[in-house]
Amino acid sequence: MLILRGHHLICLHFFSGEGYDTPFVENLRDIMKRAKDEEIEITSDADNICVKCPYLKGHKCAYDENADEEIKEMDKTALKFLNLGTRQKITWQTVKEYIPVVFQEWHDRYCNECNWKQACKKSDFYQEMKRR
Repeated sequence: MLILRGHHLICLHFFSGEGYDTPFVENLRDIMKRAKDEEIEITSDADNICVKCPYLKGHKCAYDENADEEIKEMDKTALKFLNLGTRQKITWQTVKEYIPVVFQEWHDRYCNECNWKQACKKSDFYQEMKRR
C-alpha cells in the first residue's frame, strides 16, 4: 500500500519526470506505476515520496526554515479540497476524478509561487486542467 500526504495527492498528477536528483525521480516514477494498482493511505507526515527527498531530515522537511510548517498547511488544504482525511484509504483514480474540481483553486493558491511550476507546466494533464 502506498502512503501519501495531502499535497502529493494533487501535485503528483502533474509529475513530468523532473526532481531533485536521480533517486528522487526514480522513486516518483515507481510511485506513479504503483498508484494505478495499489490502494493509497493518506498520512499527515513524511510519505513514500518524502523518503527519497534529499531535504528530509528525520521526519521533517528541511528545504528551508519554514518548509515543514508550510507543507503541513498545504497538506491540510489539499485534504480539505479533496474532502479526505488522514488514515483514509483511497484509489488513485478516485483522487484523479477530484482534480478537475479543485484544480483552479489549488492553482491560484499554490502553483503560482511553487518552485516546481515550470516542471508541472510540461505535464499534459496540467495543460488540460489549465484549458478548462
